[in-house]
Amino acid sequence: MTPDWERAAKAGDAADLAGQIRSGADPDAADRYGQTALMVAATRGHLEAVRVLIRAGADLDRAAKFGLSAMMLAVVNHHQAVAEVLAEAGADLTRRGTGAPGFAGRTASDLARERGFTVLAERLTPPA
Repeated sequence: MTPDWERAAKAGDAADLAGQIRSGADPDAADRYGQTALMVAATRGHLEAVRVLIRAGADLDRAAKFGLSAMMLAVVNHHQAVAEVLAEAGADLTRRGTGAPGFAGRTASDLARERGFTVLAERLTPPA
């Protein structure tokens, strides 16, 4: 991940991200922690940046530390609208976190329910 790409993701600068994508930036480039721009934008609640990255074909289900995807990071950081957009875009509702207590074995729906987001938890529940 280049410094300009990382800065745009952290700032939620959707226009800059879109411009960099048009210039050939890899939507799935990762930082030194293994987090993609989608994960960074989702963690920070940058909805428009997340939409740009989805349109660019960013991997919705890539995970970094503790097996958390962008959707799960959005939930953990209380960004419900971002989590919903990622779910609507087709993020894997069955993915489970790993490793750390509080994440291991939990889906995005579980994480939402634990944070009191009952409506979101229902939306993120995989079909039976």
